[in-house]
Amino acid sequence: MTTDSRLIPAAVIGGLLAVGLIGAGALIGQGVVNARAGDRSVTVRGLAEKDVKADLAVLPIRFTASGEVLSEVQARIDGDLVIVRQFLKAQGYPDASVDLGPLGVADTRSREYASQTGGPRFILNQTVVVRTNDVDRVQTTTRNLNDLVRQGVVLQDFQGPSYIFTRLNDVRPAMIAEATAAARTGAVQFAKDSGAPLGPIKSAGQGSFEILPRDGSG
Repeated sequence: MTTDSRLIPAAVIGGLLAVGLIGAGALIGQGVVNARAGDRSVTVRGLAEKDVKADLAVLPIRFTASGEVLSEVQARIDGDLVIVRQFLKAQGYPDASVDLGPLGVADTRSREYASQTGGPRFILNQTVVVRTNDVDRVQTTTRNLNDLVRQGVVLQDFQGPSYIFTRLNDVRPAMIAEATAAARTGAVQFAKDSGAPLGPIKSAGQGSFEILPRDGSG
């Protein structure tokens, strides 16, 4: 696994690349210390951590248009959709990586918004979702989103891409072994400090795995 990267996930246009911190806690009976009664034991935990690079990125691009005439607002959204698709194609994404989300429509003069005054009547928003294993390309794309703004596309609620690590099973065995060794080291030290002999394992559990953004963002 490479530690080259950047982070899971990036929530700013500046884009932080996909790197996660995996923590595996193993709950093991490696630290069983027999006391005088023979049945007494203590339980120790082992911890393993590993930096991994994400292998999947999901980039939602949401844009909006508003106005008084619904058909005109719809036409602008359709035009912006063409611009967004062309932008993503120029960024190197195949059509299969780009999905079209639902179209949102709000009428500010409907009963739900009756208390609101002023502003345009119709507000439409459309979402396009990029899903790809090319996480490096996604970071480049987030830096280039200003190109859409320059072409008149109004981006809405942009929170950046999500970076995901899907190959946990590839690193699981080695991390469990590392956590087990750490637990045994703790058990040995405990037995040494207490003056009790270290007995065999009485029970063991894999514990849990947690994938976190390395620098705590998102």
